[in-house]
Amino acid sequence: MGTLTDPWGIEDRYHDAFGRERLTSDETRAEILGAMGVDPETAATGGAAPPAVDIQVVQPGQRLSPLRERGAELQLEEGTRIALHAGDPLPMDLPFGYHTLTFADHTVHLLASPGRCFLPDDLKTWGWAVQLYAARSQASWGIGDLADLRALSAWSRSLGAGAMMVNPLCAPAPVLPIEPSPYYPSSRRYRNPLYLRIEELPGAAEEGPALARLAAEARALNDDRRIQRDRIFAAKTAALELLWRRFVSRADDAAHEAFQRYRVGEGQALEEFAAYCTLAERHGKDWRTWPAAFASSAAPEARRLGAEDPRARYHAWVQWQIDCQLEQASRDVRIFHDLPVGFDIAGADGWCWQDLLAQGISIGCPPDGFNLDGQDWGLSPFVPTKLRGALYRPFIETIRSMLRHAGGLRVDHVMGLFRLFWIPRRLGNRGGTYVRYPVEELLAIIAIESHRARAVIVGEDLGTVLPGTRELLAEYKMLSYKLLYFEPVPPPQFQELALSGVTTHDLATIGGTWTGVAAEHARSAGVTPNLEGLAYLKGKLAALTGLTQDAPLDDVIVETHRALGAAPSRVLLATLDDGLGVMEQPNMPGTTTSWPNWSIALPKTVEEIREAALPARISSVLARSDASAGQRDQGQDDRAAHPDGHRSVV
Repeated sequence: MGTLTDPWGIEDRYHDAFGRERLTSDETRAEILGAMGVDPETAATGGAAPPAVDIQVVQPGQRLSPLRERGAELQLEEGTRIALHAGDPLPMDLPFGYHTLTFADHTVHLLASPGRCFLPDDLKTWGWAVQLYAARSQASWGIGDLADLRALSAWSRSLGAGAMMVNPLCAPAPVLPIEPSPYYPSSRRYRNPLYLRIEELPGAAEEGPALARLAAEARALNDDRRIQRDRIFAAKTAALELLWRRFVSRADDAAHEAFQRYRVGEGQALEEFAAYCTLAERHGKDWRTWPAAFASSAAPEARRLGAEDPRARYHAWVQWQIDCQLEQASRDVRIFHDLPVGFDIAGADGWCWQDLLAQGISIGCPPDGFNLDGQDWGLSPFVPTKLRGALYRPFIETIRSMLRHAGGLRVDHVMGLFRLFWIPRRLGNRGGTYVRYPVEELLAIIAIESHRARAVIVGEDLGTVLPGTRELLAEYKMLSYKLLYFEPVPPPQFQELALSGVTTHDLATIGGTWTGVAAEHARSAGVTPNLEGLAYLKGKLAALTGLTQDAPLDDVIVETHRALGAAPSRVLLATLDDGLGVMEQPNMPGTTTSWPNWSIALPKTVEEIREAALPARISSVLARSDASAGQRDQGQDDRAAHPDGHRSVV
């Protein structure tokens, strides 16, 4: 795609948002190579090279060059071995997945890909984008939970919706203070216990006064629109420990066998996560400060703890309960989950995969028109060559976990599959440059996992992308992400292969834009508002709706969605915030403590939402005659073809 790189993927130049060419300095290159574990001087003289690993993206029936000359043994992911002779093609019935081809002198790792993501031909639906933590019912313990998601999904279905997109439900570290940002998780493979509905857990009905007291205290938190995660965490942890003790003491063979099947199916990944949670409770969330015996998830003491420690079993049981409730909540509509671009290096995934990460590096983006200093997201990236050398195990496990019980997945900052902007922490934002990733192989993995889960993939491609990027994503049947706020063309001209909405969690709501409150909120948070941009957006809404500047807000919201409804995009989404006329945006980029990011509850309960007039009006203008195509497909779970469980990787 036009920019020069070296064998390590480091670009020697890039063009910024203003079209200016930026050269990668020798200092930046040296810092990045050092973070990759490569000596810069050795690399400069050609004395270093990336690890040699042969990975090929293939399709059934394909002829491979080495097989033209000699035979090999093909081992399928599930263990079957097939002898291939010289000149043979790969079998026409080769299952999509991860296989190996063994020659006398080396092994080729095959990514047998369908070449495109799963996308039903008849998918054309609409739905809601929901910040689940904000969607509380009368039964919630201060935060929206999976029972609330189930209720919202059933309500949405009754309105004719076929989809719902939720914020990342990924797990934070299990210690106070609880991280509020769903985009800065401890682990992307496992989920947040705060989303459990306690009363629906096994044994809850028998706990009586102790659980009732915790429930009453936690439900009192619903009176505050600000989500009090630390207090919720304390209440739910106390309840979970009560129920865990009951589970351990009960002679319920069926329940214990089901739990054991879950543990076996999750395998090493769950043991690692449970070990991290246990150690974080004992030594703090940052594994870099732990005793030497637990410095690595591969250390014998860490392995033993993950497999045998009673507290680790407790954390595994909590994840099993989340998995069960998520499955129940995902039956009515196609739930789109959201994949964060990275994770907290001090957390569970950072501990497990520390040897594959670039220490001392943050990812972000270079200066642009919205932020002249650029952005540093505080997330550490995988070293491309090391990720590839690990046969993509972390990436496969992450995508597979995010797609569990999912009808779709939004890939945040999809450009990260192509390249990421690496910022050496010692040099700061202006000392960064881009590092390329093996996009063909990453897309092949996403396509494989998408088909296994029968889940639709959305690539968040807002902003500047490389030439040819959107065309390649379209070839892979990955939906683009379109916002009415940003698109330069009217909705009837939106892309068909897209998921389209009005706004997103990082932008002003329709209410905030139309009333001007968004500017006031920015000022109160210490951010200089883009008054020209907000005025432009308000003018755009007026032009699209045909309403005057003094029109009632509810009418503006409905007519804006009527305009969106003219888009031919496969999926249309309205935010539940706009469905309730909310003024505050969920997240104010550029702030940490001056705005309650990811902590503002909706002004109405789930029960009130189901009776509210505005969401029903929005549904009437977004309704599509074939919305039923959006629901989860019957027989979606085809993992029966993979008896070794959903953790099997290359």
